[in-house]
Amino acid sequence: MNKIEFIKRVFSSLILIPIVFFVIIEGSILFNFFISICLVITAYEWLQMSKANIQKIFGLFFIIISFYSIFKIRNDFNHDYFHILLIAIICISTDTGGYIFGKLLKGPKLTKLSPKKTYAGMFGSFILSIIITIIFFELTSKIYNFKYTEETFIFVLLVSLVSQIGDIIISYFKRLSKIKDTGNIIPGHGGILDRIDGMIFAYPFSYLVFLNWNF
Repeated sequence: MNKIEFIKRVFSSLILIPIVFFVIIEGSILFNFFISICLVITAYEWLQMSKANIQKIFGLFFIIISFYSIFKIRNDFNHDYFHILLIAIICISTDTGGYIFGKLLKGPKLTKLSPKKTYAGMFGSFILSIIITIIFFELTSKIYNFKYTEETFIFVLLVSLVSQIGDIIISYFKRLSKIKDTGNIIPGHGGILDRIDGMIFAYPFSYLVFLNWNF
């Protein structure tokens, strides 16, 4: 990534992340509208990228299920934005930690499915997601009576792992399609699917955990 693309990426993140957090916290019609728009764009990018029909159908079905789980998490639990924002924070810090540690430390490659992924990036993803979520729990402790326990620590690691796996899977399909990005709607980042590749796997996983765990 050249310097100009890096600057675009940073500025896009500085603009998008506060907007996304505001929409999540605000909820209601604004959140549903935002999620619907993201669903349509993500589905379009997937269909444009996919080659085989069975791949198109299976992927589209999974994307719909994923966005439905996002809707359910935001609207079905009694703690407003806490759960959905927690997962977003884990995924964003996972992605950021992987990028920073991977660039700084480099080292052995993690998998041929996604050649840019390194072991340093993987551990960086775990480390930063743990640090950021601890801070998040501290900041929301006066609003919600949630404690950062051993179970929380395990949950963060699992969501971070699922997010990383999702990133690798989408990267694999992009390589099959011989494309770098799924779109160009976000300067410096590419498409919506490029940014939420880990999240579309993390949210369904987290929803199943929430259903069976009193969190």
